[in-house]
Amino acid sequence: MLTAHTIKILQSLDRKKFRQKYNLFLVEGNKNIWELFSSEYKINEIFSINPTELDFPEANILEISDRELKKISFLQHPKDSVAVCEIKGNTFLENCAIQLILDGIQDPGNMGTIIRLADWFGIEQIICSEDTVDFYNPKVIQASMGSFTRVNIVYQNLKEVLENSTNVNLGTDMSGENIYTFPFPEKINLILGNEGNGIRPETEKLLHHKITIPRFGNHQSTESLNVSMAAGIILGQIFSKKSS
Repeated sequence: MLTAHTIKILQSLDRKKFRQKYNLFLVEGNKNIWELFSSEYKINEIFSINPTELDFPEANILEISDRELKKISFLQHPKDSVAVCEIKGNTFLENCAIQLILDGIQDPGNMGTIIRLADWFGIEQIICSEDTVDFYNPKVIQASMGSFTRVNIVYQNLKEVLENSTNVNLGTDMSGENIYTFPFPEKINLILGNEGNGIRPETEKLLHHKITIPRFGNHQSTESLNVSMAAGIILGQIFSKKSS
C-alpha cells in the first residue's frame, strides 16, 4: 500500500523543480517500462496493478490497487504500471554527423515526437536551448514512447554550440531553399524553432542556410506546419538522399 507521503512525492514529479529536487522522474505503461530494462536508467521502484506482467528480476516491483494507480499517474486513463526512475546526467557528444537543435520548443508532445524521430532515423543527439521544455516532463516521456532511452539529449547555450560546431547550420524558414532540390551536406545541425515564434534572431544569425518545405496545395489557409511534422519531412528527405 502506498503511503500518503509517497503519493505526494510522486504527484509532485509533474513539475520540473520537484523532479530536480528528488532527482526522479516517472515512466508510465508496461511497454515504455520494458524499454528501461535495456537502458542506462536506474529504476528505483515500479508500482503495478499486475506485477507478473513485468517479470524482471532486478526490478523492485510493488503491487498497488487501481485506485492507487490513478492517484500517482499523470494519464487520464492509466493502464498498468508506473516506474520511478533516477535522472541521469547526459554527456555532450562530439562530432555527431547529424544533430537536431531545438531552439525554444515548448510543447511536450512536439518534443516527444521529435525524440521518436531522432531514434527512428538513428540520430544520436538532440541539443536543446536552456528554455526548451524539460524532456523528463511526463508528457514528453509518454510521447517519446521509450525513444528517450536511446537518444542523448542535452541542454546547452546554443550560441556557443553553433559557433564552435563543424557542422553546417540549417534552419527552417518559409523563405528558405526548397528541401527537394537543396544539396544537403554530410554534417548537419538541423535547427528547429519555437512553435509560435520560430528560430530566435540570435540563432538565425548563425545559420549557414535556410530551408523550407514547399507548399503544393492551392489553398493558402494553412500558414505553416507543426514543428515535429516538419522535422519528420525534412529528415526523410535528408536520409533519402543519403541512401540514394
